[in-house]
Amino acid sequence: MGVNSSSRNDTSLLSDEDVNFDHFQILRAIGKGSFGKVCIVQKRDTGRLFAMKYVSRGACSGRGALGGVLKEVELLSTLEHPFLVNLWFSFQDEEDLFMVCDLLAGGDLRYHLQQQVEFSERSIALLVCELGSALDYLQSQRVLHRDIKPDNILLDEEGHAHITDFNIATRLLPDGLACSMSGTKPYMAPEVFMCALEEIAGYSYPVDWWSLGIVAFEMRAGARPFVVHSNTPLDDVKNLLITPLQYPRYWSENFTDLVNRLLEPDPGGRISSLRELKRTQIFRHTDFEAIQQKKTIPPFKPPKDHLNCDPSLELEEMIVETKPLHKKKKRLAKQRSIQKENEIESTFIKEFIVYNRYKEMKRKAMEMKENEWQQELEQAMANSEVAHLKPIEEVANEPSTSGTSAEPLDFIDRTPSPKSSV
Repeated sequence: MGVNSSSRNDTSLLSDEDVNFDHFQILRAIGKGSFGKVCIVQKRDTGRLFAMKYVSRGACSGRGALGGVLKEVELLSTLEHPFLVNLWFSFQDEEDLFMVCDLLAGGDLRYHLQQQVEFSERSIALLVCELGSALDYLQSQRVLHRDIKPDNILLDEEGHAHITDFNIATRLLPDGLACSMSGTKPYMAPEVFMCALEEIAGYSYPVDWWSLGIVAFEMRAGARPFVVHSNTPLDDVKNLLITPLQYPRYWSENFTDLVNRLLEPDPGGRISSLRELKRTQIFRHTDFEAIQQKKTIPPFKPPKDHLNCDPSLELEEMIVETKPLHKKKKRLAKQRSIQKENEIESTFIKEFIVYNRYKEMKRKAMEMKENEWQQELEQAMANSEVAHLKPIEEVANEPSTSGTSAEPLDFIDRTPSPKSSV
């Protein structure tokens, strides 16, 4: 279940309020990452469900990860796509940084692979289309994700796929390259390792499409195509990734062709855009417009009788966590009782963007109306009689035909003189 997409166009629901932790009711924990956790929350005024990701400020700063979080919020505040996990709110308090996003109740792809779900070629092909659409959009925004993997692909309750976690994403300069070794090793493209070995200057958008190819292979085969570990030497990894792959015989020719073109070692020959994806044999009769509008029904639909996540996460939050979220309100109230408001605000991270998508939607709606009004005014002016009047032409002083020079006219003032008071 995600945030109802129809609400994105419903300006009657927009709110100008400054959102904070008190505006949400915590329901349960559903995810955990290196620095943060994710829980289901309900906005108190509307009853809408969201996923709230919260990151400990202290842990982030102590482990040098604060820059990644700040960049993630900055990027997400500029993005919106049907196959991304979109940001709705961001705010902070004395303990944590918060990102409130679409809720995808279908769980992440890693969870379903661990449940040994057998994905059909048709199911994987649709996922490649949906995520390919998202990657094509990110490229139009000059955003490189760099960590496409099953853990960062979330399904909604209908089975549609969405990309999440922009912690190591970056926005490239026009015609620029990335050069840092970022990502998860088994899903990283050959050119990332070649860059780390200083064999090439950098890499670009095709690295995300390679990762998508690894995901597609893993979904169908139940294992990744290359055995790569975190301690595998870079030279060995590079040489392994450029060796020809052997595909299972039970795979169809069209599906094998798709995966093979995504896992092309040469980034120049790799599928790296939606336009190139549409040219493959497997998608020759595919209605991409229907896919974009989520009108195509996914063959795999996540179970609805339970949450598609590790059930131990909630127990850990309740028992193991030293600063559990459900006790935050009381904990902060006690701290604030002995601190002045200006002292609390002075501890906030100034670079962290406070974002409200509702405000942004309202601003865009007003901007659109103003543009429509301007166009109507210009059209009305163009159609009015004033527009058809000829401009007054200056008549140059010509010599008098009588031979005498024309004298300038005296200024005439016919304003009545004021009456004298009696």
